[in-house]
Amino acid sequence: MAQETWWTAPAQTPDGDVVMVTGRDLIDKFMDSGKYNDRIEVTWPYEGTGMPSDETAELMEQADDLLREELKKDKAVILTGIYTGGGERNWVFYVKNPRIFQSMLNRAWASLPLLPVRISAERDSEWEEYKEMREMTYIPPSDD
Repeated sequence: MAQETWWTAPAQTPDGDVVMVTGRDLIDKFMDSGKYNDRIEVTWPYEGTGMPSDETAELMEQADDLLREELKKDKAVILTGIYTGGGERNWVFYVKNPRIFQSMLNRAWASLPLLPVRISAERDSEWEEYKEMREMTYIPPSDD
């Protein structure tokens, strides 16, 4: 199985807060397949506008690790980006079926306490959010 490739770069909210953007690279086969037409965003608000507290960040990392483990089992859900800063962490997924995503998320986070997240979904068959995020933050690997 091919290894996932990610990049991380700073960006800013409209209010000027720093947001660290982590984006997934080399996913053209998923984008071009025409099967992932819905975008789901899971947003976890936290106190402050900078980075989360150490305690919150630790729980977020645990949630992230559990999500990634669950995603390895099925390619029906593709994690494309993670935004952290400006008072929230936001995971962005492209999915074949929102119900499959719901089941996957419930399985992944079953061992965690109830998390203060909100979930939104919309049709994005052209992957506009992903393309915009990539254009604004992608840093090509250096040849050094």
